[in-house]
Amino acid sequence: MKTKCTLLFMLVIALVQLSFASSSGKKASGSMPLKPRIVILTDIAPGDIEPDDMESMIRLLVHADQVEIEALIASGGWNSSGRAYPVSWMNILDTVITAYGEDLPNLMKRSEQRVFLSVAKENGQQRIGYWPSTDYLKSRAMLGSLNLGYEEIGEKNDSPGSDFIIKLVDQEDARPLWIAVWGGANTLAQAIWKVKKERSKEELKTFLNKLCVYTITDQDVPWAERHSNYSFSSHQWMRGEFEKDLLFIWDESAWLSQCEIGAKNWSEYAAKIQNQGNLGRIYPKYKYGVEGDTPSFLHVIPNGLNDPTMPNQVGWGGYFEWGLGMDKETYSYTNYAGKAKDISAKYEAYFYPAIFNNFAARMGWAKEGKGNRNPIVIINKNKNIDIIKISSKQGTRIVLDASKSYDPDGDQLTFKWWMMPEAGTYEGDITIQNKMTSRATVLVPSDAAGKTLHVICEVTDNGTPHLTSYRRIIVQPIK
Repeated sequence: MKTKCTLLFMLVIALVQLSFASSSGKKASGSMPLKPRIVILTDIAPGDIEPDDMESMIRLLVHADQVEIEALIASGGWNSSGRAYPVSWMNILDTVITAYGEDLPNLMKRSEQRVFLSVAKENGQQRIGYWPSTDYLKSRAMLGSLNLGYEEIGEKNDSPGSDFIIKLVDQEDARPLWIAVWGGANTLAQAIWKVKKERSKEELKTFLNKLCVYTITDQDVPWAERHSNYSFSSHQWMRGEFEKDLLFIWDESAWLSQCEIGAKNWSEYAAKIQNQGNLGRIYPKYKYGVEGDTPSFLHVIPNGLNDPTMPNQVGWGGYFEWGLGMDKETYSYTNYAGKAKDISAKYEAYFYPAIFNNFAARMGWAKEGKGNRNPIVIINKNKNIDIIKISSKQGTRIVLDASKSYDPDGDQLTFKWWMMPEAGTYEGDITIQNKMTSRATVLVPSDAAGKTLHVICEVTDNGTPHLTSYRRIIVQPIK
């Protein structure tokens, strides 16, 4: 159903030649794999109103070497309490980018970057490991739709943000354009409305197929009406009108888990995030929950764990199944109830320590210009981070060898191999021998032909803090 977006992603991931650490010593001008592209729609607000967008923005920028930040678009959402988004709030983006710039000399040391690309190249394609300049990020910060609701869409709702989304999609680039929605997606809806109005059905379909959307709940509606007036929202219009052509993820689990677990562990944020570098000094204390918008870009981070265009694979951004949404009218990938919510919550809790340690280590780099880096995972001599697919006869054994994996800082490594049954289609038990060593053996069941088995290799170093990298192996048994 969403095959074009998946194929676009696979074209990108096929280029990947290094691990999540991005620390092989190659410089910014070297031949690195391309980053995934992402646009942020944020209703970022002052800390006394709601600080979580600012918190997520800080975490995003200390991962700016991992994703190509195509645009930071300030627009309406719950934070503006149903009124027009206050234009002055956009100044918070400048504050965060300025702090990032002050920490940038230290952050660049993580991938041994010494120079910035030319303006033309920085506006072109960026590769994993490249830290963008503040000039680039400031040029990509803009306003989107200020008001909420589907009825706002039309001739008078164009904005710099909606026009820029169209421009980004129209670029000759095989990578899908991810839209991470931290507030309302009215700006995106306006872009789609305009393309639908001005182009043919085939051109619209091509446009939609290049988009992948991850929304943190549905915020194109006033807070007080959030569970009672879905028809007000442009989100419902996009889900219903373009169900077959637009990959749309509607998260109702990961953001709640992140808020809750983060709040329960606030002392860790106070000790290891706040006051770490200039970004840490402006990292605000939570008010309701911590970083509720962060799962939207964690889902896209290229860490070897998941293909983000396959929402049921489970990654740092949650687990999703295709089905009827909370509005009981439209279909999308979601996790608001039942098995999907339980699975998502289970893995969000499981991955949380590794996710937080990754953040803390990067904040350490922002402050000190040194610190821990992620292990490099090599499976059966495969040095990429793309998903490995292996065909094997049912009833046989598959040896998976990660002994060539290493740590760029010389730390000791521990290995853990485990099955992720929720992502596969085989429902029986699967045995992994030597699953706590660098070389494991998977016993392929004798009745597994035509099914898929998802094996995760998890490698953790003993640095401070401990950092984890992953590789996913999909076994496809045959008769």
